[in-house]
Amino acid sequence: MDVALAAPALAILAPAMLCIALWVRLDSPGPALYRQQRVGRGGKVFRIHKFRTMRVHDGSGPQVTVAGDTRVTRAGRWLRRTKLDELPQLIDVLKGDMSLVGPRPEVSHYMALYPAEARAQILSVRPGITDRAAIEFRDEERILAGAADPAAAYVAHIMPVKQRYYLAYVARHSVAGDLRILWDTLKALVR
Repeated sequence: MDVALAAPALAILAPAMLCIALWVRLDSPGPALYRQQRVGRGGKVFRIHKFRTMRVHDGSGPQVTVAGDTRVTRAGRWLRRTKLDELPQLIDVLKGDMSLVGPRPEVSHYMALYPAEARAQILSVRPGITDRAAIEFRDEERILAGAADPAAAYVAHIMPVKQRYYLAYVARHSVAGDLRILWDTLKALVR
């Protein structure tokens, strides 16, 4: 299902993705795509692709982003709000590193904070572009903006809820369920 949906989607969206890439390049210096190491199925580390939404920096800033983060570019604000920065992950789906639906891939630092048993279950499936947690936390940056320590708030309040969603997905995922999540994601994006 992943290849059957991702390949035509990538072909159809290619012109729009080229326009977005050009916009990103014109908006601020640096590459159009951003790649970051994430933990995938079986604990294998892979490089996720996104449109770059932040100014190029040395990578020493916080790993969570909050609403109003000064590192985010003008184009990046719109791309993040519409979730179009995630479109290049269709490439990751075609490469086999990701699925259209599945637990969102975390950076190693945060994945290591999950309990070992939960981590093993979550990493037993390919990570996805979307899932129930992604729909629930569509405004995660705004939620974290109100926290005194966004990274601590992410670990204490958001990660446990995401873990519940991820484990529920692993326990009962199906093609019909994945199609429902894709449909619900599209509905959430057009609101």
